Order: sequence, then structure tokens, then C-alpha cells
Amino acid sequence: MKRLLLGTTELKSRVILAPMAGVTDLPYRRIAREFGDFLMFSEMVASQAVIRNVMRTHKMMDNADDPLTSVQIVGADPAVMADAAKLSYDLGAKFLDINMGCPVKKIVKSDAGSALMKNEKLAKEIIEAVVNAVPIPVTLKMRLGWDFEHKNAPVIARIAENAGIQMITIHGRTRSQLYSGKANWADIRAVKEAVNIPVIANGDIIDEISAKQALEESQADGVMIGRGSLGKPWILRDIDEFINTGQISEKTQTNRAKCEIAKRHLEYMLEFYEPSTAVKLARKVLMYYCYGTHNASKYRQKINTIETISAIFDILHEIFLT
Repeated sequence: MKRLLLGTTELKSRVILAPMAGVTDLPYRRIAREFGDFLMFSEMVASQAVIRNVMRTHKMMDNADDPLTSVQIVGADPAVMADAAKLSYDLGAKFLDINMGCPVKKIVKSDAGSALMKNEKLAKEIIEAVVNAVPIPVTLKMRLGWDFEHKNAPVIARIAENAGIQMITIHGRTRSQLYSGKANWADIRAVKEAVNIPVIANGDIIDEISAKQALEESQADGVMIGRGSLGKPWILRDIDEFINTGQISEKTQTNRAKCEIAKRHLEYMLEFYEPSTAVKLARKVLMYYCYGTHNASKYRQKINTIETISAIFDILHEIFLT
């Protein structure tokens, strides 16, 4: 099966972990990495924060020398985006991604994220500035368009390819949809037909079946998994195996195995964050792993009351081992 190339790097998998704000920190990527050699993305980081040397932002970009981690930057000023790209490269980024898909009001109000799809001239200037600023592969993530009347993803894709972008990910919704409705994978095919670089399908891909359907409808070169991986990082491996073999993975996770995976994830968080921060973030992580378990609603109430590190592991064992 055809491999994906980013610069001189040959990706071993057509499955990619999406950038997710507040989710894809280093601990999350570490636990996901245990299941395969997937290209992964950092949380979206603001270009202005990068060049202001904000400590928290640099921590979000930490890739622990992982050769398959990309840093995603967002902004609306070509010069600032270029400077952020240079600093990201200096900090060890192996790949860079330009965010033109974020639909959040705060980002859009600053003319960044998916707002750039309304301004093709500025989008072109930003793409060219970032590509010319660094010697590493630059990719682009965007939506189908601003709204149903302006699905200009193919136009921007051609602009991006001509400017040196090496891969494009398309979320199968417009900005006006936010995350409502269903992702339209079929419309991604127009982007695939418009360019010669790899195109990745994104949106509502949560398991093996949806991944296969997204690939068939979009004719994309790969799939990007976001919210479908929350609390089940092994789904990346399962989808990869299904794409390559057509067989549903038999490596089902027992409760004990899920407990061990969640435990390692939480331990990575304790290594990475200060204890008080780790405890707060652990609540959200435990919620993800808890989803779908017996008496999940009861455990969610307990999780919200966690105040200590020891309580984190106590409730984890209670969820999966009792």
C-alpha cells in the first residue's frame, strides 16, 4: 500500500492523531505512541505566544525528541507566523502545521483559524511566509469552507500546493457547522482531485468502519483521528490494522488492560505537570477512560471530587478492577 511522504520522512501509517486543544499534550502523545508510529500533532499554539516566549506555550510544544510530532500554529499575521515557525523549528519541531480550520469564536474573531478561508489572499501570504521560514515540511489543516455557499477548500488547496505545502488535512464540515451535523467526507474528494500532494480526511472518524467509509468516500490518502481516540488511544492501532488488512483487530482491551493503559497515561501526566495541575487535568482524562464503563455516571460524580494524586489511582482501580 502506498506510503505517505513528508519531506524525506516516510510515514509508516496512514492514520494520524489530530491536534486537539487541551488534549494532545505530551502525556497524551506518549500513551498513543505506545500503539504505533503515527504522525501526531501538538495542541494548537498561538503564534503570538510562541514569539513572546510564553513558558506554557513552549510546554505545549514539547515533543521530547519524538521524530513524528508536528507543531500546529495559528495566527493571522504572516510575519508573526513566520517568526513562530522559526522558533518552533529552533525548539526542535520536525514538522509544522498551519491551522486554517479552528472554528472557535475567539480564534475566528482575530481573523485566524477558519476565518482565513474567507481571505484567500491572506491565506496565501501566511502559507508562503511559513513555508519560506523553515527547512522542514509544512502541512495545512482546514475545513471545506466558511459556509455551504463558500466551499473553497479546493482553491486554497491549490494555492497551498503551489506555495510548498506538503500535505493537507480537510475536516469535512464548514466553519458555520462548527461540530454539528455530520462530516461530509465525499466533499473532500474535490480537494483530492485538485492537488497532487497527500490529502487526509478528518471529522467523525471514530472507529475502523468510519475510517474505511471516510477513505472510500473521500478517496483521501489517510485519515486523521481526533475525538474518537479519547480514552482509547489503541483505536489508532486498530484502525491502522483494519486499513491494511481489512480485519477488525482481535486485540480487545480487557478491563485490566484498560486500567494499565490509563494508569501509565496518568503517570506520564504526573511526570510532566506540577501535582496540583496534574490532579485537575487527570479528572478530564479519567472521564474519557470511564466512558462506556458500568456505572459510568456514578464514577463521573466521584471523579469531579478528586483532590489528591492517591485518589486518582484509587478511583481508577475502582472503575476497572472491582
